[in-house]
Amino acid sequence: MLRVGMLTSGGDCQALNATMRGVAKSLYKSDKEVEITGFLNGYRGLMYGEYRVMKPSDFSGILTTGGTMLGTSRQPFKLMREPDENGMDKVEAMKATYNKLKLDCLVVLGGNGSQKTANLLSEEGLNVVGLPKTIDNDIYGTDMTFGFQSAVEIATNAIDCIHTTAASHSRVFIVEVMGHKVGWLTLYAGLAGGADIILIPEIPYDIKKIADAIRLREADGKRFTILAVAEGAISKEDAALSKKELKKKRLKNAGRYPSISYEIGDILSGETGVEVRVTVPGHTQRGGTPNPFDRALSTRLGAHGAELILKKQYGRLVVLRGTEVTDILLSESAGKLKYVDPESTLVNEARLVGISFGDR
Repeated sequence: MLRVGMLTSGGDCQALNATMRGVAKSLYKSDKEVEITGFLNGYRGLMYGEYRVMKPSDFSGILTTGGTMLGTSRQPFKLMREPDENGMDKVEAMKATYNKLKLDCLVVLGGNGSQKTANLLSEEGLNVVGLPKTIDNDIYGTDMTFGFQSAVEIATNAIDCIHTTAASHSRVFIVEVMGHKVGWLTLYAGLAGGADIILIPEIPYDIKKIADAIRLREADGKRFTILAVAEGAISKEDAALSKKELKKKRLKNAGRYPSISYEIGDILSGETGVEVRVTVPGHTQRGGTPNPFDRALSTRLGAHGAELILKKQYGRLVVLRGTEVTDILLSESAGKLKYVDPESTLVNEARLVGISFGDR
């Protein structure tokens, strides 16, 4: 009997079920007798022994279903070594559950923090295979994460919808896109949606340069401007502050501005004299049905994960390199983020078509 545990951790996304299906179907098609145990609500289920034994039928009809049938939760990596409210050692508890169920492998579908914990468990002696999930596309070592393209589609649609009302009312619109630390989602959605200005964390902005870009469009006869702004967009002034100073400033502004987009909008109104409106698609970017790209990618990633299990190649993260699915050591990726390179050809190509990043 090949016994495999499976959990989904961190924020949900559209293709978690599709990826679990890829793993399960590939294992069931092997010549092994397979038992899959699904842990409920992420690492919490592994800690507290909350799970259910899955059946092959559980993995049928879920290719197009968003969210996760196992549920998920956030368990910050920095707190993994700290006891819970009852004094329980979380890492030891997870190891105990793994051993109690006599698992041969644990499959972790999660983002950067989840894969750091997966690597920790691997270092503690558990057999672990990681699958890269996040709409942020910020996992180091893979060109693409599942969930990203579906989120790009939703964010792009939001920008598309704003175009018509912005043009009708001759307004400046800000569409706030998810992404606290990296700007992949905002960059791709901004490009696909025809945003005029894109603000991402990796390229600190100058509010006066943004105002200049708006005035230049007005001088060219353009009656509206659309900004795609990442949640983590930051001004040049704020980027120069220490972490302590920045935290203090943000706490001060918290009551006045719900997010960075509202702050930018307020300042731009004063700089340009134009009306600025803010739209926040929010968690809609993580919801709904996975698009065809993510369905195909998830199936491939899941199948490769199953192949690693059958070959007993553990401590690996399944990744996409170019058009090929392969794998790397969990330790090679854990604790690292994949940032947008401000000097990349992607950013340069955006500049060539006239998109401003608010920095020059």
